[in-house]
Amino acid sequence: MAVDRVLPSPEAAELLALARDLVDKELTGRAAGDEEEARFPRDAFTLLGRSGLLGLPYSGEYGGGDQPYEVYLQVVEELSRGWLAVGLGVSVHTLSCFPVAEFGTAAQRARLLPDMVGGELLGAYCLSEAHSGSDAAALATRAQPRDGGYRVEGVKSWITHGGVADYYTLFARTGSPGSRSRGISCLHVPAETAGVTAAPPERKMGMASSPTAQVRFDGARVPEAQRIGDQDEGFAIALAALDTGRLGIAACAVGLAQAALDLAVDYSRRREQFGRPIGDFQGVSFMLADMAVAVEAARELYLAAARRRDAHRDFTKQAAMAKLFATDAAMRVATDAVQVLGGAGYTRDFAAERLMREAKVLQIVEGTNQIQRMVIGRHLSRAH
Repeated sequence: MAVDRVLPSPEAAELLALARDLVDKELTGRAAGDEEEARFPRDAFTLLGRSGLLGLPYSGEYGGGDQPYEVYLQVVEELSRGWLAVGLGVSVHTLSCFPVAEFGTAAQRARLLPDMVGGELLGAYCLSEAHSGSDAAALATRAQPRDGGYRVEGVKSWITHGGVADYYTLFARTGSPGSRSRGISCLHVPAETAGVTAAPPERKMGMASSPTAQVRFDGARVPEAQRIGDQDEGFAIALAALDTGRLGIAACAVGLAQAALDLAVDYSRRREQFGRPIGDFQGVSFMLADMAVAVEAARELYLAAARRRDAHRDFTKQAAMAKLFATDAAMRVATDAVQVLGGAGYTRDFAAERLMREAKVLQIVEGTNQIQRMVIGRHLSRAH
């Protein structure tokens, strides 16, 4: 069903209409089949880039859309309504562009951003490691300064677009092993760099079309000109990017939840028992009402956080709240959608079971929801 949105400009309305049209014509019909066959929809990202939807929050000087996050996130939501692998992929790609766009030199932005936001290049964000997931500052991948650049050794884990990305936004240790957060730097690493390889994709319970893989750096040489920001000061870049990335995941969650709600409402109108649609029965109608409230509340929470970001106000706590609430809501709404469809919901004839499987990962990526509670709790403990 159409979402009644309050948008900040006519241009924003046009962008949302374009996204909705692309979803309905290019994504929704192929999602189930491509997920079944684990086909990565690279062409979809190229199409989005050439349609002007892959760099919405970045400067028009470099091919971006000059749009506020309030608008960009609603586009991500719309894409996720049609196919989470694409919506989340756009969020991750936007995350991979963030260090260059916000911390890169003018020369780096001019050289890299046009292809990044234009759809010619697809990025991945390499922060997590097998033993430093939630404790990101404990990462062990090293970038040893050498010959006017760096020699990188290490393995990154759980990398969205691992093996299919054109470049990796890499966070590696350039300081002493005990320096933790103050000894980490950010590097832009093209995928064709010698010594960069990806393992086979992980076998996941959902989102088979979005490859998640380990990425290995075996003596990969990265020129100093491809370091983003100052040496040893990259962890602040990583944290700033994650605050923004959490809003992207919240928008993805709302899109998936909206798809689950739409499916359940449509089914409740068509499915009859005891001579009338099941949506007329209080047990079902109350469940649908709770689902609708959860979707609307999650949407307003991520939009409120986005408006704080657009106003250049601190939004770390609000981003954590939005990610926590929206992803928990998506899991609940998707599970309830399966229940509304009953036995049909448990089959692959309907999208409900796929949405339920996909929703789970949103409670884990970009910081587990337990980490979001820690972030919120720390902010509350410091409040006066």
